[in-house]
Amino acid sequence: MNLEEAIKSTVPLNPHTKTVLNIMYSSRIVEEKVADMLKPFGISMQQYNVLRILRGQKGKPANLSTIQERMINKMSNTTRLVDKLIEKGYAERTICESNRRKVEISITQNGLDLLTDIDPLTLSNNNEMLQDFSMNELNTLNTLLDKLK
Repeated sequence: MNLEEAIKSTVPLNPHTKTVLNIMYSSRIVEEKVADMLKPFGISMQQYNVLRILRGQKGKPANLSTIQERMINKMSNTTRLVDKLIEKGYAERTICESNRRKVEISITQNGLDLLTDIDPLTLSNNNEMLQDFSMNELNTLNTLLDKLK
């Protein structure tokens, strides 16, 4: 389905407007599919993102600013997200011994186990969403999106 059909536009869109709207519209579709996949696990996409960042630390704790700078959605309230993950037992907060003002966040074994359960579903979900693309098209799309950023 092309964008004009999806948004029921009766006038042709100029290429710049169409491109921006197409990226925004496509982004919402992807976000909805990921959110639906995560729903049974009781976590949001932003919480999932934080867990993946913490896992990427490979056992080392991260501070809130490190998490914030690596977030996909920079508008997220990182402190609130971390608090929710701590409540659920997926992360833990400790005070840095060398600098008592510094708070460090680590993923727990429960958090790692959760990601282990979600990883194959993420792979399957991503493959399903992109099944109509060739490897060459995926590489081109990624190059173009990197250029946009």
